[in-house]
Amino acid sequence: MTRAGTLPTVLTGVFVAILDFFIVNVAIPTTQRDLHAGPAAVEWVVAGYALAYGSGLVLGGRLGDVFGRRRMFALGLALFTLASVACGLAPDAGSLVAARVVQGAAAAVLAPQVLAVIRTAYSGAAQARAVNAYALTMGLAAVFGQLVGGLLIQADLFGLGWRACFLINVPIGAAALAVTWRTVPESRAAGAVRLDLGGAALVTLALAATLLPLIEGREQGWPAWTWVSFALAVALLLAYARRRHDSPLIDLALFRERAVTAGLLTNLAFSMGMAAYFLIFAMYSQEGRGLDALHAGLVFTPIGAGYLAASLLAPRLAGRFGRQIIAFGGLTRAISLTVLLAAVAGNAPIGWLVPVLAVDGAGMGLVLAPIMGTVLSRVAPHHAGGAAGALTTAQQVGGALGVGIIGIVFYSALSGGVTVAFQHGLVYLIVITLAIAALVQWLPRARAAA
Repeated sequence: MTRAGTLPTVLTGVFVAILDFFIVNVAIPTTQRDLHAGPAAVEWVVAGYALAYGSGLVLGGRLGDVFGRRRMFALGLALFTLASVACGLAPDAGSLVAARVVQGAAAAVLAPQVLAVIRTAYSGAAQARAVNAYALTMGLAAVFGQLVGGLLIQADLFGLGWRACFLINVPIGAAALAVTWRTVPESRAAGAVRLDLGGAALVTLALAATLLPLIEGREQGWPAWTWVSFALAVALLLAYARRRHDSPLIDLALFRERAVTAGLLTNLAFSMGMAAYFLIFAMYSQEGRGLDALHAGLVFTPIGAGYLAASLLAPRLAGRFGRQIIAFGGLTRAISLTVLLAAVAGNAPIGWLVPVLAVDGAGMGLVLAPIMGTVLSRVAPHHAGGAAGALTTAQQVGGALGVGIIGIVFYSALSGGVTVAFQHGLVYLIVITLAIAALVQWLPRARAAA
């Protein structure tokens, strides 16, 4: 049942959840100085949120199926708002990282309910418009998060500085929470659903065991525990694969479909590149070019403009060119990043980067906007729901892994200066972006019924 205000309310929730993954990027240098944080702590501020968010998404969706989507949306939004207060008041780096993990877990509870509410509250053309609005909201939150962060830091509201990037969620969350019970209809899954808490624990621990050495290993000289941690991650994933559950967190039968495996790897590669890029570009803009947070945020505006324009065209182009529009987007990004690498090496004025960044944003839009629909059109209908959940999870997990890997590349080269470290990071990003164009070729042809 559709109610007035349903879509704006749930989209507000998903907007702040995505925004908070990216808004911290331009705040990292000032946060690092204020809290006397080391490189590993900086990475955990970003990756800890993504890890909790990504690993909890599927379980969060199941909680909505069992206890009610509106109830879980409201609970997630309330916890997210409280965690934002804890982030904004954090006295040290450890407290901030801990609050970010809680914030990511809260986002994992609220975000899956949004698509579920859209599916149950809307139908036909209205549902299609709502899904498009959902995708656009996520993209805009990602690409304009840096600008919002820069504006808040520059405004220095009440002398809060970087803390405003978190505390801004409090009035927004409170306002959305106040209208949730009136605007969002309640719904649950029709059949009985059992929660796979054991599976959730295994997957989360496996991801943590992978991310921990990626972020801490380089700084500590890769001691023996880092390799033990990697081995433990493999063992935990194997334990998950061997266990049996009536309602598994992720049904491994999904991976018998080539479309799911190819789509997951493509989405993972894109997310690993995007999250890493935004982090090191924000650091380069401020530490390498001497820009303040506001101007560093403004540098991201051409990316946002290119993304928005391409996102609006991408569905039509995907209908005509299919999977190759994603490959074209990946190649567009690879070319623009190569030009950016040359411009950075030549110390080109920051204004000269604007057209390159706009093209890069367009490449992002051509990949991100159509990838979900392109993959799902090639998946058997009875696997569509599970595949969508797995793709969304891969997106957030990819962000966390990308931050961990780029930290190794970037900080290992930092002795030569921020500009040199950024160039090394761009080389990694070019390789991972080219992988998108290759991986998407593995997708089978679309099903006739799609």
